[in-house]
Parts: sequence; C-alpha cells; structure tokens
Amino acid sequence: ANPTPPESRSVRQRNNRAPRLKETSTMAALRLTDVNYQKAANRAAHHTSDYSSQLLMLRRGQEFKIICNFNRAVRSDETIAFTVDIGPSPSVTNKTKVTFSVSTSAKRGEWSAVKGSGASNSMNLTLTSPATAIVGSYKFSLQMTSGGRTSSVQLENFMMFFNAWASDDDVFMSNEAQRNEYVLNENGIIFWEANGSFRDWGYGQFEESIPEICFKILDSSLEYRRNAAADVAKRNDPKYVGRVMSAMVNNNDRDNGVLVGRWSGSYADGVLPTRWNTSTSILLQWAKSGPVKYAQCWVYAGVMCTVLRCLGIPTRVITNFDSAHDTNGNLLIDQVFDENAAPLNTVGDSVWNFHVWNESWFTRPDLGSKYNGWQILDATPQEPSGGIFCLGPTSLTAVKEGDVTLDFDGPFVFAEVNADRVQWIQYPDGSLERVYSDSVSIGRNTSTKAVGSRSRVLVTDDYKYKEGSPKEREVFDKARSEVRRSGSGSRMMAFAAMRVEADVAPPPKPEFSGKFTIEGTPEVGRDITVTLTLKSESSSNIKMKVNINATAITYTRQPVHEVLADTQDVELKPSEVKNISLVITYAQYEGHLTEHNLIQSNAVCEDDKGGKLLVETDITLKNPPIIVKVAGQAKVGKPVSVEIIFTNPVDQNVNDCEVTVEGGGLLKDPLNVSLRSLKRNERSRVIIELVPYKGGDRQLLVNFASDKFCDMKGAKDITVAAA
Repeated sequence: ANPTPPESRSVRQRNNRAPRLKETSTMAALRLTDVNYQKAANRAAHHTSDYSSQLLMLRRGQEFKIICNFNRAVRSDETIAFTVDIGPSPSVTNKTKVTFSVSTSAKRGEWSAVKGSGASNSMNLTLTSPATAIVGSYKFSLQMTSGGRTSSVQLENFMMFFNAWASDDDVFMSNEAQRNEYVLNENGIIFWEANGSFRDWGYGQFEESIPEICFKILDSSLEYRRNAAADVAKRNDPKYVGRVMSAMVNNNDRDNGVLVGRWSGSYADGVLPTRWNTSTSILLQWAKSGPVKYAQCWVYAGVMCTVLRCLGIPTRVITNFDSAHDTNGNLLIDQVFDENAAPLNTVGDSVWNFHVWNESWFTRPDLGSKYNGWQILDATPQEPSGGIFCLGPTSLTAVKEGDVTLDFDGPFVFAEVNADRVQWIQYPDGSLERVYSDSVSIGRNTSTKAVGSRSRVLVTDDYKYKEGSPKEREVFDKARSEVRRSGSGSRMMAFAAMRVEADVAPPPKPEFSGKFTIEGTPEVGRDITVTLTLKSESSSNIKMKVNINATAITYTRQPVHEVLADTQDVELKPSEVKNISLVITYAQYEGHLTEHNLIQSNAVCEDDKGGKLLVETDITLKNPPIIVKVAGQAKVGKPVSVEIIFTNPVDQNVNDCEVTVEGGGLLKDPLNVSLRSLKRNERSRVIIELVPYKGGDRQLLVNFASDKFCDMKGAKDITVAAA
C-alpha cells in the first residue's frame, strides 16, 4: 500500500470526527497494518497442532479465522479480496489460482471470506476452502480496491491438507478413533511373523520439515516434470496423489524416488533394511542427498504411511503372510523343488514369507460408490504398472469380489492374497512333475494394528471369502475368467505365458498327510528341533521315502544356503501317526542366516503307489531381547535418563556392537553408541540422556547391531509432560 501523504495526515489531525464528503480525496489511503492469523486456534480446530512447522497449517473444506487490521475503517465503496494460488504458472482455468472477495455469506464448495463484527479499523474474517481444494503450499495475498485503484499485499503462505474430518472430503472418516489412529498417530507397529510378532516403527509425520519434504517428493515425480501445472492441479484427488506417491517412494524408475531396494547381497554402501526404525531418518536423508539405500517392503510401507498421513490421507500398514508374487498374471503360483526337497529358484513366481503394503481410505468416484473405502497402495517395486513401478490404488472391495479388471492392478493384488499354489518336482534330467498341493495357503493372517492399541487385527476376511468355501472358489473362478477374457492383467502380462500344465486336472491327493511342528520358540544361537508328523489315511500299510531339507532363505523365500538334508524310509500302518524329529544345530546355520533369521524346512514324501506330497514350513528365529528402562518422569525441556540392557546368550564373543536410539519428540537426530565386544553371558548396559522437545505419548526405538545378531529391536513408550 502507498504511504499516506503528509497533507492527508494533517487533515485527519484537524478533524476528530469522520471527514465530510468533500474531504474524501484527502483521506488516508487504505493500508493493511497487521494480520493476526490466530494460528494456535486454527491449528487446534484443524487438528494440525502437532506439525512442527510455524506456518498456518489447514485442512481443506473447513473454515479458519484471521483478523486483518487497517490504518482506518474500510469504507462502503472500498472492497477487500483475497487470492490464493499454488504451483508454477497458477491459473483460474485449472483452479490453481482463486480470487474471492469479502462477502456476507459463504458459498458452499467455493473459497469464501465472510466478515464478522469487530473494531472499526479491524476485520474479523472467516475464510473457508472447498473440500476439493488442492493440497500443498499456497501463496496468500490480500487486495484492497479504493477509488478505482487496487493494491496488493503478500500475506504469509499456508499449507493445505486433506481433511478426514470434513464430510464432503473424499477422505472423510466418520469415526473419531479411526481418524486419530490413521491420520494423527505418529507411532506404529508392523507385523513380522504369522504368530503375531511385530516391530515398532516411528512414522513421525509431524516432525520438522516432513510436510515440506512430502511436497518435494511430489514435485520430483515424472508427472510433475512432464507438466508441472497439470500435475499440481490434480493434487486435489487422493487417488492421484496416492498413486504418484506409490511410484515416488521407490526409485526404480530413476525418478529421484525416496528409497532404493535390495533383497540380497552386500549392503555395505548403504544401510541394511532391518536397521531402520523410523521414516523421518529416511526422509531427512533423502531431502539432503537423494535416494536412500536400502529398503525392503516394510520400509517402503512405513515411509508410504508417513507421507500419506502427513498429507491427511487416512492410512494404515498391512502385512500379508504367504504372500504371492505372480509374475505372469494368471493367478497361479508355480513353486519348484528338487527331488530332495531343496527349493529351486527357476521360475519367476514366488511366495514371500510376508509382504507389507498400505491401505488408504477414500472414495472411488471413478469406479462407483460400491468400491469406496480402503484402497491398496504398494510402494515396493515388484512389477511395473502402466510402465512405472507403482501399485494402486486398488479397491479392497474389488479384490474380495474378484472384480480384477478395474483400475488399478487388481490381478496382482488378488494373486497376493488368493492365488492357487502349483508345486513341482524337477528331476535331474530337467523334467517336471506336479505334486499334490492345496489352494488355501496363500494369503494367511493378513494383519494390521488395532485402533488405539498395540494389539493385532486380522483382516484376511476383508480380502477374500473363507478359504475353501464355495463362495471363495466362485470368486476365484470369476477372477480367472476375467483375466482370461481381458487377455492380460492390469500390468499387461500375457495370459499365454502361464504354464499349460497348471490347468490340467491336479494330481490325486495321497493317502497320507504331513505337517511340520517346531519345538519351543527358536532363538538365534540355539539348536532347533523340527518334527515332521505323518498320518496315514489308508486302510492298508503305506511304505514311503521321505526327503527332508532345511535351507536358510530370505523373507521372499529365495534360497541362500542348505543347512540340513536327510532321507528316511517310513512305513505307516492304517491310521498310524509317526513323528520324524531332526535337530538343526547352531553350527549348521551360523553364518548363513539372512537379516530375517529365516529357515525353510521342506519334505518330499513319496509312497510306494506313486503318491507324492510336499510339506513345508518356515522357521523364524528370534533375537535376544533388548530391555529399555526410563528413570523418572519425562518432561519437555528437561533431561531424562534411559538405560538400555543386552545380554550375550551364545558361547562366543559378540563383536562390532552398536546401539542406535531414535524417537520423535525425544531426539532430534538418531544417537549412535559403539560398544566393546561382549563375552559369553556378559551384559551390556548403556545409559543415555535425552531432552524431550514435544509433549504427549512418545516412543523410544532402539536398535542393537553386532556380528552375531542382526538388528535386534527394543522399544519403550514414554509419556512426556508439558514444560
């Protein structure tokens, strides 16, 4: 605004009352003197108080209040208007620039500013954004029009997020507890084993710089680089934002994505995937130096959950056990073993011990209201979708109902949870023989964290009807028919590539059954006892040959090293049950375990009538526990002491010990402590001091790494009192 001329000031000083009409030309030019953004009240109302940024943080579709102070009262012939714009080359046409005047009432679905009561030279204003507003960082300005002239003042920028509290928003959730969990909770757990074991993960979506980093990720996408203005204009759609983020959290398309994946080999030039505890460490490193090495599925899912919750999209982490990776889109998974039961990595299909992805909550106007609700998104780069390594959003309802040809990636997700296994024995001459296998073992114990607690919720029934039921088989056959009819999966995989043998009549079920059991809780450093139980289902004697194999594997079930092989001849009388117990010693598997501590045990059982059965199980060995203790009450700005304890349980020295401690609101940066070697049964005791910088419920995450134990985890919930 222009400064008030000296003569106008003198006129005003001579006249305490309002100037007469003839003196209008000498009245002081209208000037904005101050804006009170009422940040504390607005952030509280918009559920954005936890963001560390000092900006005004808003959720779309909801009113916010500001007070504009002027050098004098605004006359009736003067107007006040606001302009909000976002992205490069903002324009009215693509709704990245909007100008709206102060009025007496708001217009539903539009930007508006309504004047309330206030002092003569102040305007109490209630501004409202539409529930379809673009999310991102906005420029904000005020225009004053007086005497036919308009002047503009730049105001503070603000950030806009999706709004799960606004009924008109595509991400609206009606349940307050779910909103608190899936948008506001900064701490989570990721299930790791089918028995319910989990690891803690810090999302930290409200930590310093994380919102800016999330928008930087979007600005790094291929879509933004191709047409930045068009890309930003689409950021009002959670479907679009989710799909772009699923591509950008991985770097497979060399698009400056966040994470580089690696599932085997050396990790020396980066960080072992099991080492990570939080998304914030990864995102801050990416913002500083580009793609971060290395990740596996739960790391991708943890970071994906952080960025989507930060943007306001309700999101949770899902773990699926015995998760299929179908490379040819035929909903059948081929698994090959040699005649001694050793797994062979000879086909593209695989069954991962577990796989982790995300679900986000929003509507699907592109598909119809039937498909609203949870949508599957997966940032782990497994197969390209539309030429880019991303997945989703795939409607959870569509997966359960077998509607696999809808956008996006239906066949792949359907196979992950409900493909049929096809198991083969490959003989030395290269020939293949199909053996009896079930159709119910893919997609088990699909799990997520419960709302408001650290317990487990099984969501398998959300993905498919009960295995083996007529409805489940009906849906499976429907999905197979849709894939055949389309000629390809959503990933353009040729249906013709599937094995012809898989569609012939399956081999008959042998007259015996088999099952593995594991004695006790297997622990790294201890011997493991595994028992194969064989049960006759025949009225006559059965003679059989049993080949048993145990192999150290990755969590994607890629074989690493054979640790045991055994052959036994067994005879079963009618209805007889026999147990074959074998011991896998620590010496046999030491040095061969991967970071996931997994051993796969298989048995090929062949009776004298030609019946064949393949039995398999996975053994997950637990690491020793890490004990974390906090001394006294934690308080913002006050030092608090934390004790971390580990005891070496093996008969060897444990070397190269290092402790890493992290926690949003507790430590700004990860704390690393190197330790000396530990002898047998020796206890390590580390005491650190931290100064919390945020109040509320916080979580301290501890990682202990060494040459004998890979990334042992400890965690402690800490309630931090206000200063």
